Amino acid sequence: MSDILVPAMGESITEGTISKWLVKEGDSVGQGDVLLELETDKVNLEISAEEAGVVQKILRQEGETVSIGEAVGLIGSGSGNAAASAGEAAATKAPEAPPVATPASAAAEKAAQPISSNNDVGNQTASPSARKLARERGIDLEQVQGKDPLGRVFQGDVKTHTNSAEVARAASTAPASPAANKPAASSPSPTEYSKPVERQRMSRRRATIAKRLVEAQQTAAMLTTFNEVDMTAILDVRKRRKDKFKEKHDVGLGFMSFFTKAVVGALKQFPTVNAEINGDDIVLKKYYDIGIAVSAKEGLVVPVVRDADRLGFAEIEKSIADLAGKARSNSLSLADLQGGTFTITNGGIFGSLLSTPILNTPQVGILGMHKIQLRPIAIDEERMENRPMMYIALSYDHRIIDGSEAVRFLVTVKELLEDPESLLLEG
Repeated sequence: MSDILVPAMGESITEGTISKWLVKEGDSVGQGDVLLELETDKVNLEISAEEAGVVQKILRQEGETVSIGEAVGLIGSGSGNAAASAGEAAATKAPEAPPVATPASAAAEKAAQPISSNNDVGNQTASPSARKLARERGIDLEQVQGKDPLGRVFQGDVKTHTNSAEVARAASTAPASPAANKPAASSPSPTEYSKPVERQRMSRRRATIAKRLVEAQQTAAMLTTFNEVDMTAILDVRKRRKDKFKEKHDVGLGFMSFFTKAVVGALKQFPTVNAEINGDDIVLKKYYDIGIAVSAKEGLVVPVVRDADRLGFAEIEKSIADLAGKARSNSLSLADLQGGTFTITNGGIFGSLLSTPILNTPQVGILGMHKIQLRPIAIDEERMENRPMMYIALSYDHRIIDGSEAVRFLVTVKELLEDPESLLLEG
């Protein structure tokens, strides 16, 4: 019999949530068959069987949080039907009567057991997440009853123990007199609603996004500067070249390749915007891995276009299309998401005219694109023309990027975009 273990998934991921079991107890599985889906902070993963056999026991249920290396189920040998029958027979077999302990023997046994005030050593069969939660809630793990047939205690067992203790405590302290049961004159609890509501559990990824955004605002000296781009020249290039570009490269010529090229050109002129803070050091990165924010079903993700400075327009468009497709199909890998140096986000596809993007820490800069809108622009003192204009925004970490540097960076991006041919010459 072997354990179904939660595999290691990178240094930054220590736990996940079981989103779906694809097998049930008694099912026969082959080596490599997918057993369950696991949701982590960054990606969803499929856990496969390492050997053929029968699913003997499912130890952790859908919606439960599990740690790296934790056993979530057991696989044994035999056929599915035989295993199921054996399991049913074992369940119906009358248990052997436990030995009756006298008060004296029970006291002696308790005295012989080592006393520990540390939950890390008080129960060696508890999972790391269970020990952590028990410490936080002041629970003695020796008092927690686990459901695992091997006697192991998991995080869900600690939560169940906590809930049971709270119910018992509430029942024991309930007032007995009728006067005590009168409604209090205090205001209603914020969680009590008199109108219809629907309560949904926040997904692990959404909770992680929320945590990271708050951390970014709390740890960085974030500031945003704005400018606007006349998109006439880019629209003209796309109009003249899009058919031949599509025919030659089998991918559409979008706006993102122009913006990626312009950002790389500006980063080369202003290297601090392509840096990060590490303690008291500024780490200047000599490579250009550009994150492209993509809206997926589970929330915003930022896959990375590697070495964007070495890619042509078609290669950038293909990379972005591939990453966006993987984001929508929930098949991004950790390698797709790690190590970006600067991020571009496009709120314009949803109609946003102006916004202040939040940093994707530890990066110190993010460029926000917005909706292209016709606006009257003064060409000279006498002429006005309707031009396709886009507001662009640069949010930056003022701890290492001065305001003048941020403004000049954004002006450089603007100038490169308004002269698209220059993007082919920047190096």
